[in-house]
This record gives sequence, C-alpha cells and structure tokens, in this order.
Amino acid sequence: MSPTKARCGLLVIAVMATLSGSVASAQNLDQGKPAPKLFAESCASCHRSPRGLSKGRFHLTLYLFLQKHYSSGSSSSWALTSYLESIDSGKRVAAKPAATGASRSSLRPPAPVPAR
Repeated sequence: MSPTKARCGLLVIAVMATLSGSVASAQNLDQGKPAPKLFAESCASCHRSPRGLSKGRFHLTLYLFLQKHYSSGSSSSWALTSYLESIDSGKRVAAKPAATGASRSSLRPPAPVPAR
C-alpha cells in the first residue's frame, strides 16, 4: 500500500469518527406552550373545536393517542389531554348577568307572540 493511500484512508476514518461522535440533541418545540395553543397548532387544522374530542375515551388512552399522533412530548400530551377533558366535562364558569341587573326573565320577548 502506498503512503498516499494510507493517508487518505486515515483521513476518511478520522472524518467518520468526528461525524459519528457528535450527537444531535432534539428540541421539544411544544415545551411550555399552553394547551389551547397546542390545540390550535396541531389539532385545529382538522377539528373546528375541542368540544367532544374526549367524550367516551379513557384518560390514559386519550393521552397515549395524542402522544403518538399529535404532540412531541409526554408533558404536552398530558396538558392537551387535560384541556380536552376540561372542555367536555362541563366544568366551565357560568356566564355572569349583565351589569344592569338583567335576569333570565328579561330575555323573554316583551309581549306574547300572537297565534296564527
């Protein structure tokens, strides 16, 4: 073997060792984002609203599905799962009456509708 070929071979081995030694670290792009924003960025293209997406599903199976198909990490999957379940659980803040003191009875028409 000639010295030129040996040097070329050593150079190739050195380059391969250098390139394989550096490990690329993955970055979680969803980390720290609130659940409504996660929904808007990953789910809203197919689903208009988060309502009804968790109905009839177990917490764990919904989490595993979201982790596999929609989110980039386990923390964002849990956040999205909790968000979807909170929307469907009915635990929302009730609307406050208007500041003028209006009640539900004031939402009726002022007079009865005449029969035809």
